[in-house]
Amino acid sequence: MADYDSIGVIGGGAWGTALALSAARAGRRVTLWARDTALVAELRTRQSNSAYLPGITFDERLEATTDLAAAAAASALLLVTPAQTTRSLAASLRPHLRPGTPVVLCAKGIERGTGHLLSEILAEEVPEAQAAVLSGPSFAMDVARGLPTAVTVAAGDGAVADGLARALASASFRPYASTDLVGVQIGGALKNVLAIACGAVVGRKLGASAQAALTARGFAELTRLGTALGARPETLTGLSGLGDLVLTCSSAQSRNFAFGLKLGEGRSPGDLIASGEKLAEGAHSARIAVELGRRHKVMLPLCEAVAGVLDGQMTIDEALTALMSRPLRREASSD
Repeated sequence: MADYDSIGVIGGGAWGTALALSAARAGRRVTLWARDTALVAELRTRQSNSAYLPGITFDERLEATTDLAAAAAASALLLVTPAQTTRSLAASLRPHLRPGTPVVLCAKGIERGTGHLLSEILAEEVPEAQAAVLSGPSFAMDVARGLPTAVTVAAGDGAVADGLARALASASFRPYASTDLVGVQIGGALKNVLAIACGAVVGRKLGASAQAALTARGFAELTRLGTALGARPETLTGLSGLGDLVLTCSSAQSRNFAFGLKLGEGRSPGDLIASGEKLAEGAHSARIAVELGRRHKVMLPLCEAVAGVLDGQMTIDEALTALMSRPLRREASSD
């Protein structure tokens, strides 16, 4: 069985730093890569990342670097950068990776323009790497603080998934192994879109009943698309599906929920996207999720509503009216 004793973390944001700290607590040798020289200097000298994890000072030992090759020399990598940068970073990593190195994709999104899952992008750009995915109900601040968290780590090879789960497990961080790469990724990507819808409902002060209804119907959409793409039912009802959806659709700690909240309060999508607000991956994934649904003949009315609002095709009130006026059907109906 593989023993991943060293972990390279690519990305020095909140989630990357939190995962680096968690891997260090698990006893791994950790090298964290970031482009920002000032951030790397702060990680090295002050053992903090004040820009992304304010108030967190850590005792764990980890090496911070701007040298991509140094981080890529680890026995397993965590790629913790925005979904839309996966292709370019994978291409940059390729010259430095040993064949068979697991690259664990930790972003949650679908590539614009192609509709490809992140594992498909990795296979195209670094075919010699072993694609894996980490996803589940988790906030970076909770993980950085060492609060109990459970996630799913998936790889096509079950032995690799098991090895990664063992390598990353600690007293406060519990990864469950899976071989369902598609299911884990679809859960993570769609829950971001649906969290924007739930945030907008809360921002509009439409009540907890509406929020619960959107979460439940959102899970139905997630299940329909996941099933069409070959995801396993137990994955969709597990940590990376239902678990992550419930967390993200109910807390302003979620960037996507917070994005939707501001939409509901009257902010325009263009202003939010252009203002330098924290990244909401669902804003990028909404339209491509709709296109995937059409390609696979799956109805995704909530995702369509979010995409319509973000594209400026309708207002939030118009989107809600359209959703509430859809034809009445039995709950088990496919649309």
